[in-house]
Amino acid sequence: MKIALIQQKATQNIQHNIEKGIASVRTAAEKKAKIICFAELAFTPFYPQKKSEGQNLVLAETIPGCTTNLFSSIAKELGVVIILNLYENLNGKTFDSSPVIDAD
Repeated sequence: MKIALIQQKATQNIQHNIEKGIASVRTAAEKKAKIICFAELAFTPFYPQKKSEGQNLVLAETIPGCTTNLFSSIAKELGVVIILNLYENLNGKTFDSSPVIDAD
C-alpha cells in the first residue's frame, strides 16, 4: 500500500493553499497512494506556538466543516483515505486536530 505525505508551504491565501492541497491529493492518487496525509496546518500559516487569541481565532474551523466536507467529497471520488490537519474551533476553544476521512 502506498502512503503519501503532502508537505506544502502555507501562504496567507487560505483558498490558494486548499487548492494546492487538492491538486497534490489528485497527484498522489494518480500515483496509486491509498492513504494521503497532510503535514501540520497545511492550509494556514503556522502560528500555534502560543495560546491563540485575537485574529488567529477566525482561522479556526468546525469539524465537520467546509474543509472536511470538501476533502470528504474528494476522498470518495478518488477512493482514498485523507488525513488532514486543521485548526479546529470547538465551542470557542481551539485545537490542532487531524480528522481522518475515509473513502466512504
